[in-house]
Amino acid sequence: MNDVLLVDDDPLLREATRLSLELYGYQVRTACDGLAGLARFRDRAPDVALLDVMLPRLDGISLARRIREVSRIPVLLISARTDPVDVVLGLEAGADDYVTKPYDIPVLVARIRAALRRAGHFSWTGSETLNEEPLMRFGDLTVHAPSMEVRRAGRLLDLTPTERRLVLEFAARPGVVLSRTALLERVWDCTRDGDSRVVDAHVQRLRGRIGSERIETVRGFGCKLVAGPLSERR
Repeated sequence: MNDVLLVDDDPLLREATRLSLELYGYQVRTACDGLAGLARFRDRAPDVALLDVMLPRLDGISLARRIREVSRIPVLLISARTDPVDVVLGLEAGADDYVTKPYDIPVLVARIRAALRRAGHFSWTGSETLNEEPLMRFGDLTVHAPSMEVRRAGRLLDLTPTERRLVLEFAARPGVVLSRTALLERVWDCTRDGDSRVVDAHVQRLRGRIGSERIETVRGFGCKLVAGPLSERR
């Protein structure tokens, strides 16, 4: 039974979501504000955290940042606000996904399950130009698929589960352009209800981790991992 921490200041929505998630087999602990949520997290780390963005005392984005300082558990932000700035700020704070209100419980559950799968393991999808070597090298970047370890210049990178799965998807298909839709399906396990801004924000953050020139944007199509030495491209 997975432990969910739900932090929302709307008592009706919080209780309705708690009851619904429990029907799906989750164990749910709740909090009504950001500081109470942080206390619940410190008392016992959950398997996944659902954080409303507009929380009193400590907002959801700040709470996500505090959690991310000490933990790599999946963090999903929930909010009625759909402004791209809010989405990007939340993802840059370390959140793995952004769910807009009002949400359907089956969709929310699907996003939770996808986040937990990303945190637990990685499975290759598709077969086109698939690189099946366990250790893949791209200049100073090395990716070891079995252990999901990503190193740059020999240094192990501390990536979130979503960042780890994203770089593995790129590494599995070096030089192949992957569209936002393909990445939403393969990394976030969603298509119809997916938000391409989630992909853009994570790709931008990943560039900062593995090197901005290592992921190339092909305008109008998507992104690809630069397979060869960067020096050859200058």
